[in-house]
Amino acid sequence: MDYGAIAELPVTIESHELTLNERETSSGFERVTTTVTLRGEDAVGRGEDVTYDTEDHRALAASTPLMFAGEYTIDSFSAAVGEMSLFPSGPQRPPSRRYRRWAVESAALDLALKQTGRSLAEVLDRSFDPVSYVVSTRLGEPPTTDRLDAIREAYPDAAFKLDPTVEWSPALIKSVAERDVVRILDLKGQYAHADVHQPANRSLYERLFAAFPDAIIEDPAVTEETRPLLTDQADRLAWDVPVTDVESLGTVPFEPNWINVKPSRIGTIADLCAVVSHCEEHGIGMYGGGQFELDVGRPQIQALASLCYPDAPNDVAPKGFNDPEVGSDLPTSPLDPPGDQPGFGRSE
Repeated sequence: MDYGAIAELPVTIESHELTLNERETSSGFERVTTTVTLRGEDAVGRGEDVTYDTEDHRALAASTPLMFAGEYTIDSFSAAVGEMSLFPSGPQRPPSRRYRRWAVESAALDLALKQTGRSLAEVLDRSFDPVSYVVSTRLGEPPTTDRLDAIREAYPDAAFKLDPTVEWSPALIKSVAERDVVRILDLKGQYAHADVHQPANRSLYERLFAAFPDAIIEDPAVTEETRPLLTDQADRLAWDVPVTDVESLGTVPFEPNWINVKPSRIGTIADLCAVVSHCEEHGIGMYGGGQFELDVGRPQIQALASLCYPDAPNDVAPKGFNDPEVGSDLPTSPLDPPGDQPGFGRSE
């Protein structure tokens, strides 16, 4: 993905505003994000800050306004943002610095494209294609197949990305596997001290690998105990949390065959373009990943999937699948391409 085609896009910023978004999720927590809106030349660009800690969002909303106004290129704006302090206090977690920077840079890209009257596909000389997606969900506490079956009743062709835990019994694993709908198993083994972290568990891994022989295995915990087992599965391992730039691809525990591309985890447009280009050049599979976006962040990651990895098991399902109760009127996979209207992705 050619950053040079994006870097020199001009963008004029006259003002900005911040909007808090709040919603309950199917994972049992209230999600809070911030929409960053940049205005200039009668156009509006938006991005979404997916920082997970509510206090970081509220501190930003209550702080002295940031100073974005000026005339830039996308590249010079990125450099300017890199010198700014985007957190009046904190952040609570270091990765949030990249999340917020992506929100600001993606808003600037959206604005620049609208001011120049071009779509991202046109700028990059690529096409928007229909996007395959999987539904990411958890199976509850205690885990059952209830949510899986409820979604499949409304959407019989739905495929899934699931987060196994040690509470998954052999009987549950067998029951889920018999449905033949799981494309990715996210083992959450690379999150260190985050709440969702799942420690290495060789016996669980053995059961999962046997029951789901074709599923991509994301972010396993690599220990002396699990390494031999993972070596045998190396061709289907994928990495998410460790991927922050091209250099990080050389530090993952196994040579990557798959990566979960999360722009917010990468942080800058330049680094995102570099990661995608590196993967394309080296034959590394990619699929898009979401972070419970509530606003424009979701159609933006859908647009990137449409441009770069449309046929992959993209974790970019319509955001309604993250609601506690899933409606019956959500777009099915594959999603229609966003179209060639100016801006970064489909407007919502």
